Amino acid sequence: MTATPPEHGQPEPNDDPPPSEPRPDPPVPPRPNIHVTALIVWLTIFPLVVIFSTLLGPMTMDWHPVLRTFVLTLIVVPIAAYWLMPQMFRWYAALARRRATRRASKPVQ
Repeated sequence: MTATPPEHGQPEPNDDPPPSEPRPDPPVPPRPNIHVTALIVWLTIFPLVVIFSTLLGPMTMDWHPVLRTFVLTLIVVPIAAYWLMPQMFRWYAALARRRATRRASKPVQ
């Protein structure tokens, strides 16, 4: 037994405007290499350690150095890991994207 498909009418014309030229995606910058990553981490951690050790110094002067370091890192590491380093890497990515776009738009010689 063969089933006959129902009859279809004429297809309706598509009233959508033709798609415009797709814009090329901006070049994706490569991930930072290990040296750039280390520099970004250092630029994030060092100022925090200086600031908080200066602020906490008078209060923790009589503490054991290990306890002082523990309290300092308890404050500095979450600030760096959750707030500052993601921001630093976003800034670096924006800078790298700008540089990659500039290189891609240069004429080849």
